[in-house]
Amino acid sequence: MGEFKRIGILTSGGDCAGLNAVIRAVVLRAVGSYNWEVLGIRQATQGLMVDPPQATVLTPERVDALLTIGGTVLGTTNKGNPFAFPMPDGSLLDRSQEIINGYRKLGLDALIGIGGDGSMAILQQLARQGNWNLVAIPKTIDNDVGITEHSIGFDTAVNTATEALDRLHFTAASHSRVMILEVMGRDAGHIAISAGIAGGADVILIPEIPYSLENVCAKVAERQEQGKNYSLVVISEAVRTEDGEVVTNTNRLGQCRLGGIGEYLADQISACSGAETRVTVLGHVQRGGAPSPLDRLVASAFGVAAVDLIAEGKYDHMVTWQNRQVVSVPIQDAIAQYSAVDPKGTLVKTARGMGIYLGD
Repeated sequence: MGEFKRIGILTSGGDCAGLNAVIRAVVLRAVGSYNWEVLGIRQATQGLMVDPPQATVLTPERVDALLTIGGTVLGTTNKGNPFAFPMPDGSLLDRSQEIINGYRKLGLDALIGIGGDGSMAILQQLARQGNWNLVAIPKTIDNDVGITEHSIGFDTAVNTATEALDRLHFTAASHSRVMILEVMGRDAGHIAISAGIAGGADVILIPEIPYSLENVCAKVAERQEQGKNYSLVVISEAVRTEDGEVVTNTNRLGQCRLGGIGEYLADQISACSGAETRVTVLGHVQRGGAPSPLDRLVASAFGVAAVDLIAEGKYDHMVTWQNRQVVSVPIQDAIAQYSAVDPKGTLVKTARGMGIYLGD
C-alpha cells in the first residue's frame, strides 16, 4: 500500500464543466487504492490564506455523485495574485507566505492544483517558495494550455456553442437573417473554429487569423446570390476590429473584459450587405452545465494519473493528454508553450476546404 499521505486538492481560475469529475477521480484513487486522506481546499489559494485554513476531508461517499455536476464544489477564484494581492485600501500585499503557512498547517504531503496556465504559474511559484510537492491538472474552456490536446472543460464548451449554432440555424433560415454567435476563448480561437465547423458556420473569425470586412460581406453576398438568404457567423471574443482595436466592456467597478466584437461585426455586415443581423453572446453559458462524456473521461483519467504521480514521487509535473493516453510533462514546459490555433493546421484546412470564410 505504501506510505500514508495527506494530499490537498484545489480548483483555481475560472470554473468549467468537469472539475468535479476530477475531484471525484482523485478521491476514489487516493483513498481506494492508496488509503490516503484527501483534503479539499475551498476557494483556491484563498482557502489557505485564512487561519484555520478552509479545507474539508473528502471521502468516496462524499464525491460519488459528483461525476455529472458542473462547476466545482470546492469553489474557485480568478482574482488576486497572492504575490500582489489587492487590499481594501488599494495597496498590493505579498500574501504568499500566508498560503504557504496554510499548506503546512494542514499537514499536506502534496497538492493537486487544477487550473489554467496562469494558475499553474502561481502555484508553481508558491510550491518552490514553500517547498511543496505539486502536481498540476490542466483545465480551461479555451484549450490553450501547452502540450496537452485536451484541457478539462473545453469539449463541453464546444458542445454548448455547437448546440447554439444548431438552434440559430433554423431561426436564421426562417427570417433570412445573418446570425452572429460570439464565443469565449480569451486569446485563442479553439472554441470558435471547432464549434463553427461542427455547427455548419459560413464564416469563422478567430484572433489567430486576420480578416477583412470586405471578404466577410462577400461571403454573405455569395450566399445571397445562391438563394441562401441567411448566414451563420461564429466570432471569438478576442477578435479585433478590422483596424486592430480590441473590443471590451467596462463595468461600474472599472473592470475591463473582452466582449462586444459581435455587435461591431453585426453593424458592419448590415451596412455592407443590407442583411438583417442578430447577435447572440454565449458568455458564461459555455462554462456551466453537466460535463460532456469526453470531459468526464479525460477528467477521470487526469485525476487517477495525478494521484499516481504523487505515489511515484514525480512532482512539479502536469498531466497531459497526448496520442490517446495520459502522460506527464514538467509544469514549466507546459506553461511556457501557449497553444493557439495553428493557421496551417488541420481544422483551418478543413474549414477552408468546405468553403467557410476563415480570414485571409
